[in-house]
Amino acid sequence: MALESSARGLEEDIVTQLLLARGVAREDLARHRSPTLRAFLPDPSRFNDMDIAAERVAQAVLEQETVTVFGDYDVDGATSAALLIRLLRMLGLQARHYIPDRLLEGYGPSGEALVRLAQDGSSLIVTVDCGAMAYEALQAARNVGVDVIVVDHHKCAPDLPPALALVNPNRLDECEEAAAHGHLAAVGVAFLLAVAVTRTLRQRGYFKDRAEPDLLALLDLVALGTVADVAAIRGLNRAFVAQGLKVMARRANVGMAALIDASRLSRAPTCSDCGFALGPRINAGGRVGEATLGVRLLTTEDPDEARAIAAQLSQLNEERRAIEAAVQEAAEQQLAAQHNRAVLILSGRGWHPGVIGIVAGRIKEKSGKPTLVVAIDEETGQGKGSGRSISGVDLGAAILGARDLGLLLAGGGHAMAAGLTVSESRIGELGDWLDERLGSAVAAAMEQQSVLLDLSLAPGGLTPDLIETLESAGPFGVGWPGPRVAVGPVRIVKADMVGSDHVRVIASGGDGTSLKAIAFRAAETELGQTLLHGSSGRRLWLAGRAKLDDWGSRPKAELHLEDAAWAD
Repeated sequence: MALESSARGLEEDIVTQLLLARGVAREDLARHRSPTLRAFLPDPSRFNDMDIAAERVAQAVLEQETVTVFGDYDVDGATSAALLIRLLRMLGLQARHYIPDRLLEGYGPSGEALVRLAQDGSSLIVTVDCGAMAYEALQAARNVGVDVIVVDHHKCAPDLPPALALVNPNRLDECEEAAAHGHLAAVGVAFLLAVAVTRTLRQRGYFKDRAEPDLLALLDLVALGTVADVAAIRGLNRAFVAQGLKVMARRANVGMAALIDASRLSRAPTCSDCGFALGPRINAGGRVGEATLGVRLLTTEDPDEARAIAAQLSQLNEERRAIEAAVQEAAEQQLAAQHNRAVLILSGRGWHPGVIGIVAGRIKEKSGKPTLVVAIDEETGQGKGSGRSISGVDLGAAILGARDLGLLLAGGGHAMAAGLTVSESRIGELGDWLDERLGSAVAAAMEQQSVLLDLSLAPGGLTPDLIETLESAGPFGVGWPGPRVAVGPVRIVKADMVGSDHVRVIASGGDGTSLKAIAFRAAETELGQTLLHGSSGRRLWLAGRAKLDDWGSRPKAELHLEDAAWAD
């Protein structure tokens, strides 16, 4: 009994230290130790236009109007659209969906599409994960008398487009409480709208003779969209993801279950699975296939249809990987000429615009600099660009500034990601302006780059039990980094390459135990080369994320390497 009590005390102490290191006030530890919606959910009415939007959607439900949910073609857009469609279905209304084709229509609502939806009978259109900057499109919709509600999270300009309601925590006129939720993905904002709509219908007596919708059942969609959109996993988002993963594990959503099976996951999905297995498959439909596949999968109730769509998305994901590899190779050939740039801008004619965001993210990780990748249309000379930023550098605000100056034909985004349209002839000018605008912020961010460690231990201390304790402080992601541990001192016993560019390591410590580690996509980096050829029997400290290797009959601890340092 004393040993059990001691173990619980040690676990509590480690988790407490992890929470404190991530900025949690000591008096707020209990709320963050087990994040729940009850503890973190704000009153939706605190957001501008939320009550207007809720009243209008409730009216559509009561009067059985034709409603179309207009979504973006990425995971956040697909999950946001699926959430509202499933909500309306629970409320007795069968809503339509519309997802624009990335290549033919581009990002966001067009006036032509909104007018066509109105002509086809829609009296209410709800745009999700897009629309915050769609001035001309929303004016065209207003001109034909159709109501449009915008549910978005991207940066807003001071002058808002003419929507019936624009619900977005990143509006510049939001109150402090609402603005504090600017890190929500669009699917998180859509969930708040679902709460507000349900409350409005409750007040109108709609549930007198029918059951209220189970909003918690929608949290698997919120978790997937939040993680895949690289939204900061802090505050309300931690509750969304922590509870959403539990819902996902129950596999009640037929499409989500098929997606999990297609990803070959034999256990309950984790945060990492959402970002690296489930999300990319949904994205593949919008990037290189049919844009509506994600929404159709996440809203179907037919298991056969779900399996077929999930298999199709897995095939498209394989095609996406091949296209992505070709574009990345071409983009990396331009890096040497841009070594003095604060913001990398890589462009090429004929590059597939469906993979440029992924390539930008890969190169950003390798270079440590904000990166824009631009695919130039060979006929028009216009470039579609996608950017990924580093912590401390607000790329979305800079892209809005470049658009306002006339350097861009279109553009928008948020702090960590942005999209743009630019004439090929102005790419160099854009690069110069971004360097001037963001140079000091990039320099400061790069100076502060380091691997912040939570724990150091000998190899024998890296155990499955310890990893489970560390993971209990999750979920982890951007804004709530996973625990980093340093293990050592060790000597490299064996190092080899696996896959195309991963480095696998077996190391031994002075405590007589060995350690398995892997450095992903590191073969050509200084770290990878040191592990493969440069240790010469010297002792090192290895640093990274402690993970469970659950491929065998018994889980084993391993280290996902991020850095190393000489011990002597």
